[in-house]
Amino acid sequence: MSNVLSKKFTFWSLLKFTLPTIIMMVFMSMYTMVDGIFVSRLIGTSALSAVNIVYPVINVVLAVGIMLATGGSAVIAKKMGESRNVEAKENFSLVVCVGVVAGAVITLVGFLFADPLLRFLGANDAVYQYCYDYMTTLLPFVVPSILQMLFQYFFVTAGKPTLGLLATLIGGCTNIVLDYVFIAPLDMGVAGAALATGIGYAIPGIFGLFYFLWNKKGTLYFLKPKFDSKVLLRSCTNGASEMVTNLAIAVTTLLFNLVMMERLGEDGVAAITVVLYAQFLLSAVYLGYSSGVAPVVSYNYGDKDTVQLKKVFKISLQFLIAASLVTFVIALLSSDLIVSIFTLSGSPVFDLAVHGFDLFAISYLFMGINIFASAFFTALSNGKISALISFLRTFVLLVVCILLLPYLIGIDGIWLSVPIAEAAALFISIHWLRKKHTEYGYA
Repeated sequence: MSNVLSKKFTFWSLLKFTLPTIIMMVFMSMYTMVDGIFVSRLIGTSALSAVNIVYPVINVVLAVGIMLATGGSAVIAKKMGESRNVEAKENFSLVVCVGVVAGAVITLVGFLFADPLLRFLGANDAVYQYCYDYMTTLLPFVVPSILQMLFQYFFVTAGKPTLGLLATLIGGCTNIVLDYVFIAPLDMGVAGAALATGIGYAIPGIFGLFYFLWNKKGTLYFLKPKFDSKVLLRSCTNGASEMVTNLAIAVTTLLFNLVMMERLGEDGVAAITVVLYAQFLLSAVYLGYSSGVAPVVSYNYGDKDTVQLKKVFKISLQFLIAASLVTFVIALLSSDLIVSIFTLSGSPVFDLAVHGFDLFAISYLFMGINIFASAFFTALSNGKISALISFLRTFVLLVVCILLLPYLIGIDGIWLSVPIAEAAALFISIHWLRKKHTEYGYA
């Protein structure tokens, strides 16, 4: 069967191929925002703060899922490019099985250590019950959420990005409807928000499971998995950068929460939560494009088609530079509107968030290339450079900025932490893209 990844892409055909993944990421970000909107508007900003306090736990789940998804899809797409199709299917089956086991372990650990974990994350007496209800309701859905993450990437690898988009749209719409039903008429509080989110994760996860079990005519489907420690290690190390990114987000979210709680109390935590929700939406185009184009890069690298690899790389830079400028302008023009969706205009949280958002928006000028550079090296099966870029960008540089800037320039230093870290990381991304272009033949 002909593989769509072997197509000779132009700018518009590549954009068309990645568009379902971009839309999927944007939509996922939007329904994540809707969670926050319902919680903030129907329960209160203290509950919104609690959701953000629990978010590092969700980041750990995402870290495991995205590590296996990105690393595994790069290995599998490369083997498909080398016409090793049976091996690719066996490796795909193995990666999914490992994801299920990892999810089950996280669920168990979460229930056993719920109380000390929440205290460590910064839950004080005022928000502890909100945090506990949200986390313990979401924990049973860890396995489906990892499956959702895996199948998002593997639908693209299988040349079926539209199916992944469809499943995510159904799950997202269900989540939005159930958010209202569980929180408003049924008065389930933050537990209702968590239950709606969990069901939203489960729908695309279950859909993907059945599709890859029954569709034996596609380019990718389940076979009996063969344990291969080398493939598993390669998938994990190759996807390490994406894992590092999500673990780093967990740590930096914790630091943001602690610094804001210390300086501005619950209003500060609620304000940073609003800005981070907006970041999910506005960075989704970068994430969606980078995820959508990665299997094309891996396939052409495996096929040794350097002509097509050069074209894909050039198109990607053109698209991301344009998208960065557009996103920056949108962020500046819509800050009042976005913040007003979460909290009433004129409230302390509103004023804090709008001011912070205007400063935070500078980061969108640099973020796109950094996200792409990390994903690009993952697609080329160079997990070391990818992880290095991610580790420096999302952890080292950002932690230094969060800890240092507030003492140098006050509260504005918190809001400028991400822009300054992203700007510094851009130099690192450009350095490695220039240094490795002859080795891989992409420029």
